[in-house]
Amino acid sequence: MENPSPADPVSIDLIGHDYVADIDSSLPLKKWLYAWLFDPNIPGNYQKTVDRWIGILIVANLGALLFEHVEQIYVPNKHWFHWFDVLSVAVFTVEYVVRLFLAPEDEEFKKSKLPRMRYISSPFAIIDFLAVAPFFLQAFIPIDLRALRFLRLLRILKLFRIVIPAIKEFAELNRGRTFRQKIHAMVFESEYGGKLQTIFDTFIGIWVIISVLAVVLESVQSVSYLINLEFVILDTAAVAIFTIEYLMRLYACVEEPRYRHGFLGRFKQARNPSTVIDLLAILPFFLEVLLGSVLDLRFLRTFRLARLLKLTRYNDSTKILTTVIAREWPVISASAFIMILMVIMTASLGYVFEHEAQPEKFDNIPNSVYWAVITLASVGYGDISPITAVGRFMTVVMALLGIGIFAIPAALLASAFGDQLHKEREMLKTNLRNMMKDGHLDEAEIELLRSEAKRLHITIEELNVLLEHVHEERTNKENNSQIPIHVIAGRPAQAVDHYTPLLGQMHQLALLTDAAKFEEAARTSDRLTATEMAMWQQLQAGKNQA
Repeated sequence: MENPSPADPVSIDLIGHDYVADIDSSLPLKKWLYAWLFDPNIPGNYQKTVDRWIGILIVANLGALLFEHVEQIYVPNKHWFHWFDVLSVAVFTVEYVVRLFLAPEDEEFKKSKLPRMRYISSPFAIIDFLAVAPFFLQAFIPIDLRALRFLRLLRILKLFRIVIPAIKEFAELNRGRTFRQKIHAMVFESEYGGKLQTIFDTFIGIWVIISVLAVVLESVQSVSYLINLEFVILDTAAVAIFTIEYLMRLYACVEEPRYRHGFLGRFKQARNPSTVIDLLAILPFFLEVLLGSVLDLRFLRTFRLARLLKLTRYNDSTKILTTVIAREWPVISASAFIMILMVIMTASLGYVFEHEAQPEKFDNIPNSVYWAVITLASVGYGDISPITAVGRFMTVVMALLGIGIFAIPAALLASAFGDQLHKEREMLKTNLRNMMKDGHLDEAEIELLRSEAKRLHITIEELNVLLEHVHEERTNKENNSQIPIHVIAGRPAQAVDHYTPLLGQMHQLALLTDAAKFEEAARTSDRLTATEMAMWQQLQAGKNQA
């Protein structure tokens, strides 16, 4: 990628998520198709999209194979399974044929005398062939259905086309590093993780969704009756995967600066909220296995839904919300304290005014707390309600107060969340100014902008406007530095642009300079007028207020 000159505007297309490759349409057909579909070195083509959809289709095939083992599901929908298999084979066959056709354009095979034969004998091509061969073989050779299902499992090997390059990249990035450092790169975000770390996170996320769906469907009696054994196998596999991930995080966490010092570091990591969630995801399974013969712990299976919270680790909005809650916790805790007081007071008054009239509903203050909460939260289910005049009047007053008190935390969080996003976007703008000091963006800066824009939910259009604004500021600054001050003074708009950075420098000087020593030096040298000294003191007053 050519670096733009300082005078040229930086286009968001160079770093945006929807960058479209500029491929010459006059290229020969084979070169043009390969460039669009399979060339991994051209950003903005469809290579990643093809790999992604092929991967999704492979996973869907594995799900279909699982349900084919359940006769109650497979037999009534046999034709749908058949047509899905036909569609899958058609897609995989087209992919194989197109890759074979374009093999002479592939860097790996083009130097061979017979590039297509070289492709056919390559490991990936053999895997692609095995993925579709069973379907075509059954047209000529009678194959037992169970054997056919087993052979179709070979389609999972197609995922190696995505995984193997990531493994090679991971090995290169971690060359010379220890085993623990490699495990750390796998499970924690770092510069050494590469695509394999992203694949690992995606793998864990998929298993979280699958296991939670299994827990939900297991509660449906008709479904659980049909595939109860599959649910048990699926849950065991999920627990095994989550347990390995949990142990990997505890083992490698000491590579993080904040979790060093062996045992204490791992103990600190174990107390981390996200790690506690990881433990809750597997704990019900082990408790039921160890204590199931002594106690009836089937109710713990419901807590497997806590696995859904594991997805918060991969959600940037959750991280921002956590930061907001930590920052506003004193105010939130004060609001919570007031809400608790209101609930207790309302429950007590409800008991005092309604106990004699409704002793079965307002029998004591603790049981009245339920009515107090639904009244203050303005839910009002109607199963418990006052019947005395004083009780109803008190309910109206408390309900009106509750509307305001209970709304405070929600409004506070919404305001603080927006404020935090604004601050982080301003920080991104500051970082962008620093990146643009040399007049261009390198690959590392492009990747950082891409990830930050995604994290802060900034669209391509917004980031484009931001880039243009920063570029315009930089251009104006360069132009103003070369124009005499009397010329700038005659151009009000340009004078404003020139005034802003100067004022910023004055504020920075006031912030960083020792005020007492500055004023002493000014008095000793007598170099500042009374007006200039007053401006300095005004800047200091502004600093103290901030």
